[in-house]
Amino acid sequence: MLTKIDLQAAVGKELAHDITEIRPGEFKGPAFRKGHKVCNEDICHLQRLGKNHLYVVDLEKDEIHENEAARMLAGALAGEGIVYDEEPKEGKINLFAGRDGLLFVNAAVLAAFNMVDEVMCATLHNHTLVRKGEKVAATRAIPLVMKRVPIERAATIARQDGQILSVRPLLQARVGLVVTGNEVYNGVIEDRFAPILTSKMEALGCAVKMVEFVPDDASILAEKIRSQLEQGVDLIVMSGGMSVDADDVTREGIRLAGATEIHYGASALPGAMFLVAYIENTPLLGVPACGLFHRTTVLDLILPRVLAGERVTKADLAFLGHGGLCRECPECLYPHCSFGKGM
Repeated sequence: MLTKIDLQAAVGKELAHDITEIRPGEFKGPAFRKGHKVCNEDICHLQRLGKNHLYVVDLEKDEIHENEAARMLAGALAGEGIVYDEEPKEGKINLFAGRDGLLFVNAAVLAAFNMVDEVMCATLHNHTLVRKGEKVAATRAIPLVMKRVPIERAATIARQDGQILSVRPLLQARVGLVVTGNEVYNGVIEDRFAPILTSKMEALGCAVKMVEFVPDDASILAEKIRSQLEQGVDLIVMSGGMSVDADDVTREGIRLAGATEIHYGASALPGAMFLVAYIENTPLLGVPACGLFHRTTVLDLILPRVLAGERVTKADLAFLGHGGLCRECPECLYPHCSFGKGM
C-alpha cells in the first residue's frame, strides 16, 4: 500500500524507490536511491525534479516491491551463461553475457512472459553473437508496488523449457575446407573461396586444418569428405558445385559420403542455394557462389549456430525467410542491421 505525504513532511523518511533525474544529452539515472533518508538539503533538488510529495510504502502480505520483483524475474529469466546485477537500479535489472558465445532467446516463452500484466523483459535478438559482459536483456516490474501472484506467475513462465535466456559457447572447431570445380582444380582460375572461408572460420575461433581441391566428380568428393572425417575434423565447409547446373555434383558427393540428413536451400538472400548436411553428428556446410561476391550471406547466420551446438533443420532454414533478405547496403553494417533478425 502507498501513502502519499507532503514533501516537507518527508524529511527523515526513507525513499521507497529510486528517483530518476534526466538532463537531456547529459545524464539519466537515479538522483536518489531507494532507502535514502530525506534531509532538508534534498527538498530543493526534489522540487526541481517535479516532486512535491513522496510516498511511504507499507506492503500487505500479498504485495511486492518493484525491486524484489525485479530480482525474482531476473533469476527466473537467466539461464546458463547469463549473469545479472543483484541490486536493481530504478526498479530495473540488467542481464549480461557471462561468457563469449551465441545468445539464445526462447521468443515464444518471452512473449508469454510479457503477456503477464505489470512485467516486462526486453532482449537482444535470438542468435546474436555476444561478448562476456555485454548487456543482453533487461527486466522490471512496471508499478512500484503490485500483487505478488502475477510476479510469481511470470517467473514460472520464464522457467518453462529451461530459462528464456542463455549464452552458449562456440566450439573452437577443427575445420576442413573442400573447394570443388574443374576450373580451380585444373588451375584455369585462381581459387578465392578458401581465403574468404578461412577468414570467417578464424574470426569465430576455429582453425582450418586442411584445404583440398577436387574436380567436379561426386565419387572423388565423397572420398575427400570421408578422408577429412577420418582425420578428426569437427566441421566440413564446401564451396562450389551448389547451383542447378547438371555438372554441379556437390550434393551427390555428400550423399555418397554417407550423409543421411541433407537440407538444400535456405530462405535467405544471398545464399538461397546453401546446404546443411550431417554425417552422423558432424555438420557439413555447402556455400554457394554468392559467398565470393557478398560480404555477408546465410553462412554468417548459420555458422555460429552450428558452432554453438545447434543441429540445424529444414525448419530452421525456412524460418530465416522473415528478415532473411539482405538490403545490400553500399557499406555492409552486419551484424548491426536487420539481416537474419526475423526470429
